[in-house]
Amino acid sequence: MTLKKNLYDVIIIGAGAAGLMAAYSASSRGKSVLLLEHTLKIGEKIRISGGGRCNFTNIHTRFDRFICKNPHFVKSALSAYTPHDFIKLVEDHGIAYHEKTLGQLFCDGSSKQIINMLVSLCAKGEIKLGCTVEEISKPDVFHVATNQGLFTASSLIIATGGLSIPQIGASDFGYRIAKQFGHKIIPTKPALVPLTVPEIFTSMSGVSNFCTVHYKKTSFEENILFTHKGLSGPAILQISSYLESFKSQISIDLLPQMSLEADFLRDKNSKQTLGNYLKNLLPNRLVEHLNTPDFQIPLTDLKKENLLKIARNIHNFNVQIQGSEGYQKAEVTAGGVDTDELSSKTMESKKVKGLFFIGEVMDVTGWLGGYNFQWAWSCGMAAGKSVS
Repeated sequence: MTLKKNLYDVIIIGAGAAGLMAAYSASSRGKSVLLLEHTLKIGEKIRISGGGRCNFTNIHTRFDRFICKNPHFVKSALSAYTPHDFIKLVEDHGIAYHEKTLGQLFCDGSSKQIINMLVSLCAKGEIKLGCTVEEISKPDVFHVATNQGLFTASSLIIATGGLSIPQIGASDFGYRIAKQFGHKIIPTKPALVPLTVPEIFTSMSGVSNFCTVHYKKTSFEENILFTHKGLSGPAILQISSYLESFKSQISIDLLPQMSLEADFLRDKNSKQTLGNYLKNLLPNRLVEHLNTPDFQIPLTDLKKENLLKIARNIHNFNVQIQGSEGYQKAEVTAGGVDTDELSSKTMESKKVKGLFFIGEVMDVTGWLGGYNFQWAWSCGMAAGKSVS
């Protein structure tokens, strides 16, 4: 219960997925909660995710599907609040859902169902929209000065997200607060982001193909999409999070489910031109992009070494990346508050008692496909349970 006006047990800044979950977690324990959101809408990333149907978790969630300087940091929170825990919450609220591919769960209806569920779970707390934080200090408890007044609390949770999708309100606010209180920031960059290339694939824009994309020891086998700027699609978004630089080279196996060398040798006596042969296996416009003089020659007339070289090139289609489409198109932000300075069980700062960081503002980046939402639920629940 609130002790007096504008004094709360916990103030949470940011009404996104993690902030809403933390508010639910804390208020369900009887804590007085104030949730502040600088925009006029709640859970905007939830709303636009999954084409409006919200890919709210992934049943294959494991710690090794998250990128963090400390790869073990996510283990405790993920094991304490699992995908099955959130699924139960969804089912208890009568929200129908389905598995799409690779363990990704989506609402049958609308992502607004998830937002409405979370808002209803936070009913015991107080939410202020359009509330801009102007200053935070901690002489004894946390003092949060805003355009709607001064609020105080013994605990403060920063759930302000990263830099991705600034058009819905993303900012560097959380990083600035972390620095104010002496925290280190792992350099940030766009992640789960389309890539740009110098040789524009204009003629193939819109072409999709199932591929395996490789970068060093990491690979993803899913669809890629050629765009007028370069490359996108699930496999490209996944690999983008692992690039040490957006000036890197990646290798794409355009036919990962077959051995083209073996097939060429088996069909060596075919009178079909190489180009027509490949059009049975790959999109026409992709074959036309790969076209060489050999593509006009029947397989039976091509030298074995030429066929094997072409096969190798198709299985190892190397692309030099020029850059990314930036935070405007990135689904998440990699980097953030250094997790070495946070408790892996509670998300509380090791430097400042009562200060917590959750969600995308932290140096934790999940794979595409519901993993980042699951991290939001898990770390939000952990922090909300731990406020004093």
